[in-house]
Amino acid sequence: MRGTDQEVSIPYTFGSLLPAIYQQDDFAMRFVSAFDVLIAPILSVLDNQEYYSDPEFAPLDFLSWLASWVGIDELDETWPEDAKRDLVAHATELFSIRGTVSGLKRHLSIYIGEEPVIEESGGCSYSTTSNGELPGNTDFMFTVRVPSDTPRKVHEKKLDMIIRASKPAHMAHRIVFEN
Repeated sequence: MRGTDQEVSIPYTFGSLLPAIYQQDDFAMRFVSAFDVLIAPILSVLDNQEYYSDPEFAPLDFLSWLASWVGIDELDETWPEDAKRDLVAHATELFSIRGTVSGLKRHLSIYIGEEPVIEESGGCSYSTTSNGELPGNTDFMFTVRVPSDTPRKVHEKKLDMIIRASKPAHMAHRIVFEN
């Protein structure tokens, strides 16, 4: 919860808004100055309201609430701040391409910091010869190849959770960490 902050500058004083007769009264000015400190954080929020709805600039504690607006139930606290902001900023885009290779690549690249290589089984290929053998592998599976030296620390269980949430339900997957 936000409260008073001694470092928040007061954009204007309420005493300056009073009629001139009260501005000359020392007691009235001291009395009204008490409200300056209490109301400065509120005015600061109102003056910067557009930044609160922008994931790039929103305060970190507000980012979780902003994430709920775009369908992210809970932000993973172990993720770096820039990855959280990137995920919230691109959540609607990710949901619109969920279940596709490009959607999975985009979601994983937010988590690991670079785009992984995804190899599909080829089960959706076609053959030019009639009554011939079907091309590709009939096992609906894909492999996610992740470099071992990624910009961000990668946890295999979290990577697996992201893949399960972003892939088509009928597809199996495996994760390979490459040197």
